Amino acid sequence: SSVYFVDRVCPMLPEKLSNELCSLRPHEDKLTFSAAFVFDKNFKLRRRWFGKAIIHSDRRFTYEEAQEVIETGEGDFAEEILLLNQLAEKLRERRFKQGSIDFASDEVRFRLDEDGTPIEVYVKERKASNMLIEDFMLLANREVAAYIGRKEKARNKKIPFVYRVHDEPDPDKAMELALFAKALGFEMDVSTPEQIAKSYNRLIARAETDGALKMLSPLAIRTMAKAKYTTENIGHYGLGFSDYSHFTSPIRRYPDLLVHRAIRFLIRSEGEPNHVDNPGKLPKIPREKIIPYSQADMVAIGEQCSMTERRADDATRDVVSWLKCQFMESHIGDVFEGVISGVANFGLFVQLNELHIDGLVHVAN
Repeated sequence: SSVYFVDRVCPMLPEKLSNELCSLRPHEDKLTFSAAFVFDKNFKLRRRWFGKAIIHSDRRFTYEEAQEVIETGEGDFAEEILLLNQLAEKLRERRFKQGSIDFASDEVRFRLDEDGTPIEVYVKERKASNMLIEDFMLLANREVAAYIGRKEKARNKKIPFVYRVHDEPDPDKAMELALFAKALGFEMDVSTPEQIAKSYNRLIARAETDGALKMLSPLAIRTMAKAKYTTENIGHYGLGFSDYSHFTSPIRRYPDLLVHRAIRFLIRSEGEPNHVDNPGKLPKIPREKIIPYSQADMVAIGEQCSMTERRADDATRDVVSWLKCQFMESHIGDVFEGVISGVANFGLFVQLNELHIDGLVHVAN
């Protein structure tokens, strides 16, 4: 997959593809594999369609530009953007009612000078325009996985496919967190996975106003299993979805390309319509050629993609940690306000309020 560092991107595909041919640049026809959805006036999903399409973008918005339209109600395509935002809010509301956990942690960003030295640290603000895109990506990813599930049931046969799954939290770790929370005056119910999710959301909401509880958010994240790619659909606990895959980022994630290929072959094998406005049938391909990969292929590729994702995450974190250290070198001896962000048997972790940088106060001190 593509790897995102502070000052550069290592793209999965050559830049000539990712920035030109495969990029949804405005005022150009682009060949895509799309997911299309029809909602009624009560925001209930009525129809879904997957297949090859052509997208011609009339306008490309930055998140900031879309945010301005949401806040002011004015600007290019204001009616469409406001309607999309209204729908995204409904999708989000339903998702949280169904057990999704809001684990949106602060994302630290840097401003670098010309030679790459960090000169400012700030937190990226998560606004409505960011969440709008997130919720529609979640919709597509979930519906694609559910489509495969329905096809498997109809055929009574396993279809080689790579899901994005997330296991339930470790009950012992959850109990340990609950004891810690209780010491800070916050009661958690960790009797079932469903109650754990509700408790986590209550904790995150309370932490917004209670500084003492804020230190529990990263600890709560550590009780969680790691999300991974696999052919066994055990659902996605953190999102509260029984079906989930990665479909929306074929330019920067390899599993999404696998999912596109799987659905494309499946649609061809069914002879299903291949265009929203064209009910014409495509010639069927032989059933034995439904998916270009065997189940064993998908298992191996899922494991490989999970490993490379962890490796990329580790590399990104290492770079951020290194830049934090480099930035703090010019502040040795300065005094900052901070909060305890973690406790270990060897000392306390303290996060500086303004800079969102953590450091260890060793037990010897």
